[in-house]
Amino acid sequence: MRAIGQDTFGGPEVLRVIEVDKPTAGPAEVLIRVHAAGVNPTDSWHRSSGGLFGAITPLGWDVSGVVEAVGVGVTRFAPGDEVFGMPRLPRAAGTYAEYVTSPARHLAHKPANLTHVEAAALSLVALTAWQALVDTADVQPGQRVLIHAAAGGVGHVAVQIAKARGAYVIATARADNHDFVRDLGADEVIDYTTTDFVEAARDIDVVVDTVGGEYGPRSLRTLRPGGIVVSLASPAEAALVEVARPLGLRAGFMIVEADSAGMSAVADLAEAGALRVEVDTVLPLELASKAHEISDNQRTRGKIVLSVVE
Repeated sequence: MRAIGQDTFGGPEVLRVIEVDKPTAGPAEVLIRVHAAGVNPTDSWHRSSGGLFGAITPLGWDVSGVVEAVGVGVTRFAPGDEVFGMPRLPRAAGTYAEYVTSPARHLAHKPANLTHVEAAALSLVALTAWQALVDTADVQPGQRVLIHAAAGGVGHVAVQIAKARGAYVIATARADNHDFVRDLGADEVIDYTTTDFVEAARDIDVVVDTVGGEYGPRSLRTLRPGGIVVSLASPAEAALVEVARPLGLRAGFMIVEADSAGMSAVADLAEAGALRVEVDTVLPLELASKAHEISDNQRTRGKIVLSVVE
């Protein structure tokens, strides 16, 4: 089968189409005929330096496709089922391919109202936003939530999940994305290029930081007592915990994990029309390097997706 591989770390140009053996579903796994695979910033991190693994691994975690075979012990899915999910993270999955295996409980049934491209775009960003807002911060109705980079992959989904939880949402975005972010449900939008969000956002209960750097420490200044900053950008953000504690605040660096319950919750929101995904660019599998070039520019609205089956 065709897949995307690399022989060395580096820029997008190291990615190339390779031929590898079609995998076989093991116990408690399913074999998926991949229809679409999402592209995420973490993919670039792993391509360029090995990311979490420090070694070259098959790229890709977002997937949407059709179950071709099931391994022994699988009861949730059958051949022919349409599924989507984020297999194996924080371990390698390799969804940039024509086929991929996944533990059955890392998947959910694809919402009928989403295409495979949309479902593949949704998986990782929605699960990240869900685990940040629900599992980590436990957002409650009426709380004030600040979401940075709200037009980006995780950000634009986080706006919608926070609104679905009944929160008052303040978002940061460039001016040309303000209408888009408001349409997602944001109550206030701050142009971070002209306005200091620390001055514009006050009494915040939860901050979702997808930017990193100084955004984490500065975001602490927007919180009310007991508030929390959930950092998603870099493992270095874990140090923010020690800065926050003496101030009576909370902070944490979170890595998204494969999670069947979370995927099912995301699917329910999508099927109810409370969650949609913005797809910025769709490219064929063989143009994975081009997809990474676009992703590396960090000016994408929503998601980039590789289409494997037309």
